[in-house]
Amino acid sequence: MTIEARVPRVPRLPAHTPQARSWWRRSVGTALLAISGWRVVGNMPDVPKFVLIVAPHTSNWDFVYGFFAYLALDFETRWFVKHTAVPGPVRALAKHFGAVPIDRARAGNVVQAWVEEFAQREQIAVTITPEGTRKKVPDWKRGYHRIAVAAGVPIVTAALDYATRSVILGRARTMSGDVERDEAELRTDFTPSMARHPENY
Repeated sequence: MTIEARVPRVPRLPAHTPQARSWWRRSVGTALLAISGWRVVGNMPDVPKFVLIVAPHTSNWDFVYGFFAYLALDFETRWFVKHTAVPGPVRALAKHFGAVPIDRARAGNVVQAWVEEFAQREQIAVTITPEGTRKKVPDWKRGYHRIAVAAGVPIVTAALDYATRSVILGRARTMSGDVERDEAELRTDFTPSMARHPENY
């Protein structure tokens, strides 16, 4: 097999999708996907504002493969992370790549702050892991839904499928406002068999 055959084909983002427009991210991200044996399936929607939810989240490796895809796509997004996960000098680097450290003990105004951020920007994507932890949880944290509904933006899914070593991008969905109904539909894009640790999803 030639080197070219092993390199995954990564889609070019549509014109209106938030993009980093970096000279190096796409080539480095594509190389990292090739080395790890992962690929991107589907593409981001051609919309300027949306909330991206990523699942299943059962391992620290989820961030690694998701980050490879983020670089390869040349995608521009802000992503929420527990503040203790990016300590000291790591925090500045993480923020450079879009991290938004969140102190969960003081997270009361996060939803409103990001609704205002969506209103002020012409293009913006925010990435959230609705499980909020690598451990098995009975319910998703629903800040992602409150932000999307209040800001009037769609939700896009990204599934980390270890069975096929794929980051699978879903379509943009407009939320009805009924969180139970909306979440049930979003969850159809994810299955336990996708997870690195299926027992935790």
